[in-house]
Amino acid sequence: MSKNKLGKKIREFREFRQISREDLALNANLDKDQLEKIEEKNVMPSLGHLIKISRALGVRIGTFLDDQDQLGPAIVRAGEEKSSLSFSTKDESTREHLNFFSLAQDKAGRHMEPFIVEIEPSKESDYKLSSHEGEEFIYVLEGSIEINYGKDLYRIDKGDTIYLDSVVAHNVHAADNKPAKILAVVYTPI
Repeated sequence: MSKNKLGKKIREFREFRQISREDLALNANLDKDQLEKIEEKNVMPSLGHLIKISRALGVRIGTFLDDQDQLGPAIVRAGEEKSSLSFSTKDESTREHLNFFSLAQDKAGRHMEPFIVEIEPSKESDYKLSSHEGEEFIYVLEGSIEINYGKDLYRIDKGDTIYLDSVVAHNVHAADNKPAKILAVVYTPI
């Protein structure tokens, strides 16, 4: 899924439902200008903002990430993950980079979003916390990560897992200033 396809899909769903950009921004708790940048200027929203947009439109998040409508099982062979998405945050000064590779982009009607996520290290420690509805399961494939979760900090090393409630403000970032790779499964109720 390319950035321009994501913004176009959001705009098409909004227009199909006859919702103004102002109303969608209000219902998704976003700035109208920010929504315009997502729809028209190919600015990639944060995962939390994409979840809010999907909930405000009454669709699952995968609706915007799907390229096909595979009703049966979707198989992704090693090395054939779908092209990367990088989710940004509203704060353009955020220095972290999370590159998402969808593992179920071809599966229609799914309620979970599995990703391989490459986490690039950040030179700064002012991690921005975000929250959204749902739950997340993370398995560290390579390296180590740290997760700010509410007021706590957890270190998760290669082979470790964590299951968390996404409504608690959190941030996932690379530990020890080294890149990491995780399997993340995000569940968001409609």
